[in-house]
Amino acid sequence: MKTLTVAIPCYNSEAYMDKAIESILICRDDVEILIVDDGSKDRTAEIGDAYAEKYPDTIRCIHQENGGHGEAVNTGIKNATGRYFKVLDSDDWFDQTALIKVVTTLKSLEEDIDMMIVNYIYDKPSENRQHVIKYTNALPVDRVFSWYNVKHFRASQNLLMHSIIYNTETLRKSGLVLPKHTFYVDNLFVYEPLPYVEKMYYLNVDLYHYFIGRSDQSVNEGIMISRIDQQLAVNKRMITGVDVMGIKSRKLRQYMVKYLAMISTVSTCLLIKSGTEENIAKKDELWAFMKEQNPDLYKAVKRTFLGRAMGLNGTYGHKALVMGYKIAHKLYDFN
Repeated sequence: MKTLTVAIPCYNSEAYMDKAIESILICRDDVEILIVDDGSKDRTAEIGDAYAEKYPDTIRCIHQENGGHGEAVNTGIKNATGRYFKVLDSDDWFDQTALIKVVTTLKSLEEDIDMMIVNYIYDKPSENRQHVIKYTNALPVDRVFSWYNVKHFRASQNLLMHSIIYNTETLRKSGLVLPKHTFYVDNLFVYEPLPYVEKMYYLNVDLYHYFIGRSDQSVNEGIMISRIDQQLAVNKRMITGVDVMGIKSRKLRQYMVKYLAMISTVSTCLLIKSGTEENIAKKDELWAFMKEQNPDLYKAVKRTFLGRAMGLNGTYGHKALVMGYKIAHKLYDFN
């Protein structure tokens, strides 16, 4: 059994998928690479098949009808044979030195863990700029720990798809199935399985390079507004898909409440920024939905700093929210 499965969802990725794949091959004896061709219309399938033919003991190229990023991740989970599982988007890449350390550490563990956390880098090559997200203040380093040992996460320190490696069996045990043809499902990937995570390990290495700069990226603000209904669908599933208030671990429960508050804040600010009456109504409906579906969760979210800010209404209140969103965008460089 390989130590790690890396799934690479690919859709029309011929221009950049080589970099993602090549960044993993240095550990090919210990890593399984699943290239998931999600119904691409360019040379993605051909490139994937060529890699699979060249490295048959390491790479499999799986072809499927277009189902979106989430369905490609689902396919990766179903087909993974490694002990641990990570997603690498086809326009991103791994630092090879960090990857060697990750694989070596996973192999050396005396007990299985449910999740490994690593650092990730917002990478803007066009501006020769990088911004590293570390967790040294929040998590114990180089040892197995539980949620009890977790300290305070800063606003910029959310656990994202870039920073986590799941135990494959833990991920399957969670029953996670991401929705088809929906963007922003990475939030579900890092949210829904958390109640099944008990043993963790933080490795302080900068593994994942998250590329920022393509005009067609799903995190581009204009594109997010045009796809706001998909953002809202993910947001609502986060409200209903996990019994957050029933989680026994206080620290895990607090983290998940804050993460939901952050996602709901993004949804709210994008709806306001769109400037349409229809979307302003959707903003109010989102919070009404949370209150109706889970009053206790609604109260907990509203008690957070971001939740209190979402209570600002009217023209000046909306302006203040948008200004706060812009400041956060500049500070954390998230798209």
